[in-house]
Amino acid sequence: MPFRATGRTRVIALAAALVVLGLAAAPAGAAPAPASPVPECSAATGGASAPDARALCGALAGLPDGDATAALVRVGGTDGTWRGGAGVRDLPSGRAAHPDALFRAGSTTKAVTAAVVLQLAAEGRVDLGGPARAYLPGLLPARFRHVTVRQLLNHTSGIPAGDAFGDSFEEAYAHRFDTLTPQELVASAVAKGPEFAPGRRQHYLNINYTLLGLLVEEVTGRPYESEAARRVLRPAGMRHTYFPGADPRIDGPHNRGYQAVPRADGGRRFVDVTEWNSSGSWAAGDMISTTADLERLVTHLFRGDLVPRPQLREMFTLPRGVSGATLSAGLQRTVIDGEEYWGKSGARYGYGTAMAATRDLSRTVVYSVNATDAKGEGMNPVAERIVMAAVR
Repeated sequence: MPFRATGRTRVIALAAALVVLGLAAAPAGAAPAPASPVPECSAATGGASAPDARALCGALAGLPDGDATAALVRVGGTDGTWRGGAGVRDLPSGRAAHPDALFRAGSTTKAVTAAVVLQLAAEGRVDLGGPARAYLPGLLPARFRHVTVRQLLNHTSGIPAGDAFGDSFEEAYAHRFDTLTPQELVASAVAKGPEFAPGRRQHYLNINYTLLGLLVEEVTGRPYESEAARRVLRPAGMRHTYFPGADPRIDGPHNRGYQAVPRADGGRRFVDVTEWNSSGSWAAGDMISTTADLERLVTHLFRGDLVPRPQLREMFTLPRGVSGATLSAGLQRTVIDGEEYWGKSGARYGYGTAMAATRDLSRTVVYSVNATDAKGEGMNPVAERIVMAAVR
């Protein structure tokens, strides 16, 4: 059964279900001094159900702090709209955050990848219930012959994670300009053998969408990035979204990302992590976007503008018989007071983001938070405040 709760716990449940990324509290005196304590906030439009502009503006107050250096928020839908932002472009200058900044959108990329695969299914070029191995010659050995394309989409494949450049921030940072190919990731994953029998459990892993990116290339004969742009980005009007490949830079106006690193004296220093080769995330999470473009993505997806409705149902259907499943094809589901939300979050060092909406698009929420521990396991306090204000 979906998680239902009351009071403040309900909002935390939504943020947790979206895998909203968190931070440990900064030691006293460790946070950067706020350069611009007054957020840039618009008035809300709409009627009685319009977003609470006062609460949303309050959620952004005080940035930058030890948890985030900047945040951008868009709340929309048929109930009304609100826009806001706060923080700085970079810590040394203290200039106000760019309101239309590009950022690393992380695993929201998976919604785009899923949409491309579902389009191919609608065209009869991919059988969602058929073996994924048939579309990936030479990549999946026989012991993965029962894994279906649908199981890649909803993370029930049982294929284990591929090997990246270490588990700690320090290890990853040392390799931040190195390239990791999809083929290398797949080879390291399948060498471990199945984690569980396909369809028995749900384990959220990038490897599923790395394989789907390779499937897109095999089926279409074109680069994944080209197909994603042609089939999703351009039709959705996502003019500022792109895939950087091995280029570590963000090409366009952006707010710099930082990772908080402990010091020997118990304090923290903030390491600039803006430049980073995200090739290892590829079709699972290397997209660079804006809050406006992610709002367009979730809106056009839910309207049925990008994926034909028979296949679109896959994005709003959880795998049957899998206990505790919350992930569908490219999205994640939660329920608050009987209201169903679907969305996707993402994280790269220095950047945490999420997009979510009710199925009828009465309320959409998109944010980008320049989190100082974007891959932490707890809830980001800034993201928590945003979500609490956005769904009230």
